[in-house]
Amino acid sequence: MAYFREQMPEVQTELEFGSVFQLLVAVVLSAQCTDKRINQVTPELFRRYPDAKAMATAEPEDVLEYISSVSYPNAKAEHLVRMARMLVERHDGEVPADMNALLDLPGVGRKTANVIQSVAFGRATMAVDTHVFRVSHRLGLVTKKEDTPFKVEQVLVKNIPEEDIPRAHHWLLLHGRYVCTSRRPHCEKCGLRSICASCGCDPTSSTCHGKSDPQP
Repeated sequence: MAYFREQMPEVQTELEFGSVFQLLVAVVLSAQCTDKRINQVTPELFRRYPDAKAMATAEPEDVLEYISSVSYPNAKAEHLVRMARMLVERHDGEVPADMNALLDLPGVGRKTANVIQSVAFGRATMAVDTHVFRVSHRLGLVTKKEDTPFKVEQVLVKNIPEEDIPRAHHWLLLHGRYVCTSRRPHCEKCGLRSICASCGCDPTSSTCHGKSDPQP
């Protein structure tokens, strides 16, 4: 944590948004898709449907026109429209801060709900995506028995200082996205190499022979 505090004292999501609703839409869209792609898609989507009340009037095929280039566009278009309608019906168009209320929304799983609670509402929640899952195992922050995202989340929340948790998600995610990448980690660029549980490389080497990763 000290390393990340020094290297990335100010860190935030790379998704672009103008409101909590737009953040929620972007996070739902980002499942199994890159933030870069989502940021290419959402400007036009948000111009047409800036809030839940606007999107609630749409049909899935209307939204599909704007998000056809993301992964699983048909399912996501359906989820977004249903989600917007539920927000209007139950929450007057506002995104709730309550975890259970978030999880009730179509297309919203635990990871998405944790992102919203952390980024939008400043809660000490830890969203575990594939990057966080991979990096946590490689660094040795969790053990092999933590073989699901939820188990990883529990261990990280228990051991990371509460004030660091909102940033720690982004620290681990960005480290996994740009340094500790899935197929070929850039160990030569990693400031945590000397304490990494899986690297085991010569610090002067430019290649890594780390152990294979568990899959969530």
